[in-house]
Amino acid sequence: MCLAVPGKILSIQDSDNELMRFGKVSFGGIVKDVNLAYTPEAKVGDYVIVHVGFALNTVDESEAMKVFEYLKEIDGLDELTGEEKEQ
Repeated sequence: MCLAVPGKILSIQDSDNELMRFGKVSFGGIVKDVNLAYTPEAKVGDYVIVHVGFALNTVDESEAMKVFEYLKEIDGLDELTGEEKEQ
């Protein structure tokens, strides 16, 4: 299953090429590199919705926290680590 998941931007690596704007994004403690080209307004501390390594838009913190709670309930954060639970 593919999900778009909120994450908090920890740092941004700007580039002269706007398509190469990347950031370190934390997904409940799991940190991944994310392309921020689609969210030029995003800054450190913002939450972004990420799908397949691309931030699609920004979201407020309270909405991001709701999604994290839902994902914890369904063990949806396992997909971020590459781990799968045995059925």
